[in-house]
Amino acid sequence: MLQFKEAGIKDIPLIREIAFAVWPKAYAAILTAAQTDYMLQMMYSPSSLQHQIVVQHHRFILACNNNEAVGFASWSFIPESNIYRLHKIYVLPSCQGSGVGKKLIEQVIAAIRPAVPAILELNVNRNNTARDFYIHLGFRIAREEDIAIGNGFFMNDYVMQKTIGDP
Repeated sequence: MLQFKEAGIKDIPLIREIAFAVWPKAYAAILTAAQTDYMLQMMYSPSSLQHQIVVQHHRFILACNNNEAVGFASWSFIPESNIYRLHKIYVLPSCQGSGVGKKLIEQVIAAIRPAVPAILELNVNRNNTARDFYIHLGFRIAREEDIAIGNGFFMNDYVMQKTIGDP
């Protein structure tokens, strides 16, 4: 049975475990191994995750199937806007295609629904087939973005948005 729980500092090792299991497979055809390793260390080091939770106020949620964590998502509110930013959503390869990702998005939307109307926004690599998953869930491509992330690497993304609540 799929359940969801808010994640915090104590869950950082679990979030890292899922990210390190997903990323090499998810990005093998899109990013070099060097960029994948760099980004994992940049975004998923214990200190980076703690900073995201404590300083940047990112909320994390874990998806658990029979008490085993199988995925997570994180999001935050962008002050002085009606935009919520979906920073991360990852599901273990063995659970992809089972509806866990869709249910994680639904949990995020349920958490922000009291603030509607709002926009849920995310970045996805332009070559990532996950783009189709987001389109299926009602997101639209708003723009393209190339972000320098250091070490000579770039994120070449689509920014996608979904309106939540009444426009």
